[in-house]
Amino acid sequence: MRCFVAAALMLAGCEGSGQVPPPEFDGAVALRYVETQLGFGPRIPGSESHRKMAAWLDSLLRARADTLVVQHWTHVTLKGDSLPMHNFLARFNPGATSRLLFLAHWDTRPKSDGGTSRDTTLPVPGANDGASGVAVLLGMADALKKAPPGVGVDLLFVDGEDYGSFSSGQDQDVLIGSRYYAEHLPPGPTPRYAVLFDMVGDKDLRIPKEGYSVTGAPDVVEEVWSIAARIGHGTVFVNEEGISLTDDHIPLQQVGIRAIDIIDFTFVHHHTPDDTLDKVSAASLKVVGDVGMALVRLGVGG
Repeated sequence: MRCFVAAALMLAGCEGSGQVPPPEFDGAVALRYVETQLGFGPRIPGSESHRKMAAWLDSLLRARADTLVVQHWTHVTLKGDSLPMHNFLARFNPGATSRLLFLAHWDTRPKSDGGTSRDTTLPVPGANDGASGVAVLLGMADALKKAPPGVGVDLLFVDGEDYGSFSSGQDQDVLIGSRYYAEHLPPGPTPRYAVLFDMVGDKDLRIPKEGYSVTGAPDVVEEVWSIAARIGHGTVFVNEEGISLTDDHIPLQQVGIRAIDIIDFTFVHHHTPDDTLDKVSAASLKVVGDVGMALVRLGVGG
């Protein structure tokens, strides 16, 4: 059994032990991270809001992570437009050979084409679809800065997930950042597993087991849901299988990374102009952040 102690927070975590780590994720701060992102405006690739958000992420992560890897490239769309793209990989305990990867997309959709949209000409603000997952990663970065992890932790902010169409045969302009990352993996050991956070701030949060996660990494799903129940969040991480979704975990699975998707796809304001700050809550962000930090502190997953 290997134990580590983080004196700053008097945290103790032991692989294989029955301990439950003390809560350290701040949901109120995470909600402020959502608010800051919305303050930039829609983070559409190629826009000024997108550029400002990228600069903010770069500055914030450099102040928190041990190392920051930034992937810059230009994506050419089906229509021939050139979009500047940026992935940010914040690494904690970079020398550790046993590593966990957590990711979220930081861009927002150019048009509100969701089924309940009141105006399809407007962009998506992306409070839940985008900003919530980013806020969880940033809250985790805060906790990891205060109390360094005993395992290696990588926080990946991917670009261009939501730009184009998910329709069959027209998906070149979606999952852009995760595909790029999968094709340009940074040097170092393959993570033990990867956990994607997408639409995790809904006030009525309820997270079933996403279908491609269950088929692609069933052991990881079971570990995560077991930990969620163990720390008291079993009513949110429900023990049932949901629908299968094409999301940023799929490109990682395709290159051999055991990746799962934590997502509440019942969010009624998905891809609409009503995906605004009032639809997300600090309590929901904290639930997901608690689970992410428990995975780090308990060192679960082989």
